[in-house]
Amino acid sequence: MVSFSKLVVLGMTAVAVAHPGHEDIGSNVALKRSFLRHSRNSLSKCAEKAEFRALQARAAARRRDIASKKAKRSADEGFLKARDLTTVINTSHLSSLTGVTADSSEDVFFSDDVSCILSPEGEVGPFWVKGEYIRSDVTDDEPGVSVVMDAQFIDIDTCEPIENLYFDVWNCNSTGVYSGVQDSSNGNGNDVSNLDNTALRGLQPTDADGVAQFTTIFPGHYNGRATHVHVIAHIGATVLSNGTLTGGNIAHIGQLFYDQDLITQVEALSPYSENTVAITLNANDRVLAAETENSDSDPVLEYVLLGDTVEDGLFSWITIGIDTSASYSASYAATLTSSGGVSSSNSGGGSSGSGGSTGSGGSGGNGGNGASGPH
Repeated sequence: MVSFSKLVVLGMTAVAVAHPGHEDIGSNVALKRSFLRHSRNSLSKCAEKAEFRALQARAAARRRDIASKKAKRSADEGFLKARDLTTVINTSHLSSLTGVTADSSEDVFFSDDVSCILSPEGEVGPFWVKGEYIRSDVTDDEPGVSVVMDAQFIDIDTCEPIENLYFDVWNCNSTGVYSGVQDSSNGNGNDVSNLDNTALRGLQPTDADGVAQFTTIFPGHYNGRATHVHVIAHIGATVLSNGTLTGGNIAHIGQLFYDQDLITQVEALSPYSENTVAITLNANDRVLAAETENSDSDPVLEYVLLGDTVEDGLFSWITIGIDTSASYSASYAATLTSSGGVSSSNSGGGSSGSGGSTGSGGSGGNGGNGASGPH
């Protein structure tokens, strides 16, 4: 069962733009502290509820079942234990447990020592695309290390799972380029066809236990940012006949990260290794620092290896507690329409602002280096 004291909480403010110098993280400090106080007081009641404990037990059993079905071996598995930024970047997220098999009890396989995040502040980044498809597999034949990403959403006021929340995710490809946008800061800025590229983007509804899951690939990197995944949570939205989402409110915005040692292993593999842009370490990432400032936050995904090496893929997971009454706005770079992607003037990104070159290479004609890095 997941320990209450280690519940992940991510209720994030919507910082609309993402290039360094285009935002003021400090202006959100008061809101961040307010959320911390509220969430701590609310979640302190959750541990006393039998329904909440049962929910966490089901989550542990379900994750164990998923991992065992996907695993190609029985060996050491990974868990997350960390807190502030210094601890986060100095903590290995791969467990030292030995002799764990697919038949091990969930109390061992996914033990009480599952980590927590208490992180009330995050960024949407400049390259969110509205109107992406509702689907569980967002790979679209992109090369890279396969990742199953599992997220559970908990209402911090009721301690109950949030059903029918739509989990919106996106990340760059293995060589640091985002699909769905045309921008000089993103690979080949002249590649109009990239607007129609939907790779590594999608939405999934949560089930009765507040769970949504994606099959994707491990993100690559670009200048100025550590390896990360963008996430948004939509509440009260409507599903259109074409399999996309409209309406509702955004109750959560943030970014998730991976263990630095894991990143190093993945980046040694092709096609990740073909990216000549310098890697930004977790320790030097301003967004990770902001998400862990003055909190118990550890926005790093827990994971297990599904084979002998990272090449065999990963199963990663996180539990996210949010304030369902929150409603944030977020800028977007493009909208996916029935006729394809359309750039938006509402984008917080673009070629202006400081940053660095994006990753080299990429599918769909996204090769080349840009002028400034997205975030």
